[in-house]
Amino acid sequence: MVDARDAVLPAGAGWLRRVAAGEGPIYRRVFEALRAAVADGELSAGEQLPPQRTVAGLLGVDFTTVTRAYALAREQGLVEGAAGRGTFVRRRAGEEEAGFVDLSMNLPPQPQGLSLAALLRETTAQVLARTDPATLMAYHAGPGSLAQRAAGAAWLAPGLGAVDPERIVVCAGAQAALSAILAVETAPGDAVIVEALTYPGLLAALAARGVRAVACPMDAEGIMPEALAERLAATGARLMVVTPTWQNPTTATMGPLRRAAVVEACAAAGARLVEDDAYGRLPEQAPEALAALAPERTWHVATLAKALTPGLRIAYVAAPDPACAERLAAAGHALCQMPPPLMAAVAAAWIREGTAEAILAGVRAEAAARRALAAEILPLAVGPVGCLHVWLDRAVGGSAEGLSLASAELFAAPGVQAGGARLSLGAPGKQAVLASALRRVAASFT
Repeated sequence: MVDARDAVLPAGAGWLRRVAAGEGPIYRRVFEALRAAVADGELSAGEQLPPQRTVAGLLGVDFTTVTRAYALAREQGLVEGAAGRGTFVRRRAGEEEAGFVDLSMNLPPQPQGLSLAALLRETTAQVLARTDPATLMAYHAGPGSLAQRAAGAAWLAPGLGAVDPERIVVCAGAQAALSAILAVETAPGDAVIVEALTYPGLLAALAARGVRAVACPMDAEGIMPEALAERLAATGARLMVVTPTWQNPTTATMGPLRRAAVVEACAAAGARLVEDDAYGRLPEQAPEALAALAPERTWHVATLAKALTPGLRIAYVAAPDPACAERLAAAGHALCQMPPPLMAAVAAAWIREGTAEAILAGVRAEAAARRALAAEILPLAVGPVGCLHVWLDRAVGGSAEGLSLASAELFAAPGVQAGGARLSLGAPGKQAVLASALRRVAASFT
């Protein structure tokens, strides 16, 4: 066996330095090194292990030796594997141990075939190697560096087409972006048109601003243009906020004619739109954004939290024009100083180097599998293929005890009475846990 303590090892294989020389079966020593690395946090939940043949080559041992070590780790619950994906450190979520499953938090699932932990370590190291840390970690006022704004424009291009980077503002997540836009566009006492069931964070931001939320009725395609026109005229509102793709919570998605009609209603009233496009990159073919139809009157907000990972607190905003972008940057600075510089740099690097698209593909694959699972177990639930959440238009019964769901009341705009619940499919660590939870929901209707 080769002593790996002083060897140059590839990313994700550093734990092999723990493989001790001495007595006893080699496969057992490999297992013990793996177990110690997990216990010490060197290997984190969800991280992908090197292929068995790679480990065998690095250690100079037989392939079957590593196979036995990995098999023992699987038996002991340290790792899990899937055909075609590889071997990963097992996620030991409390949901499995305590019987509690959270279906209320709308998270993207872990991407198939990729380790976010490994990608973050690799990209962070690269960013720090080519950037002066003192400069990187200083205060950064303004809309973001030109490279970051160009990365944002590239990320938005599938739905918006070519966007001038001067219109892009890098923000510390969608919530910060929405709050900053409200600071630019509204004054306390103004009316803003919102979907009858909408994102709770938006309702909170409107309340904090002292702005009145006016509910607009919805149908299977989302907000209804005729009702929108009536409310714009009746209230004098000059701003409306909408999620046109995989609407939160109902999953409603506007078709091309509906998108054009909504834009036309706003144009006729002289109103601007805020397009909260949290899920717009997740469909295989990105729908044409409202901002592509009316860039001069639309604030387009696209967070990476739903498409890639919630820990990457970065959102890109395409402002109506460069002057609006500068105003938004100033409002964002007043709210939260700046987006986290290291995260902004990582996001830009991922987009520039194609890593973001690879993660997106992995998220899509896992989300599609989970949505298919939900369709099989809970056919009453509504939601497009690959959607991160599904909608039930009825209350969930008591047999679903031990599940955390997002009920319709959380999303209801002022004056709206609604029943039902949103079930998020990405939060459970494993598909088996999700399936068990969905069966409990289905049982509540029988």
